[in-house]
Amino acid sequence: MAEAVFRSLTKGHSGIADVDSAGTGAYHAGDPPDSRTMATLRTNNVDDYDHEARKIRSSDFTEFDYVLAMDKDNLSDLKSLRARLTKKNPSLEDTGKGKVMLFGDFGGKKGEQVGDPYYGAKNGFAIAYEQMVRFSNGFISEVLDSTSNTTPEMP
Repeated sequence: MAEAVFRSLTKGHSGIADVDSAGTGAYHAGDPPDSRTMATLRTNNVDDYDHEARKIRSSDFTEFDYVLAMDKDNLSDLKSLRARLTKKNPSLEDTGKGKVMLFGDFGGKKGEQVGDPYYGAKNGFAIAYEQMVRFSNGFISEVLDSTSNTTPEMP
């Protein structure tokens, strides 16, 4: 959902080159988005999203400028993975690529996490959608629009 919302809000934005999403686990690798995600997106006029789930790759930290986590557990996992990669290849630090951040830090409440709607209440997908819009708009404002001469990429 985060990828779809972010793509819809940044269509035509000169600061966006590539956007992708991935999980820290391979639980749903190869699967399309949950039907409730797609229904929520359609309800909010985001109807051009096509995606196949995948697990994050080491190359994501060199290919993308930003790696955004949805919760603190995933943030910790991503930071650990990046640290291991940087230890093997110290030049990763010099590239400015693969900056790991909590997406919720851009929604107006530092440390806000996305609750996984998959097992939650019926309105969980609507709540997640609202968060994705807030987080995306905050990221665009705080990061993309403040770095006008660069073209970031994100998984």
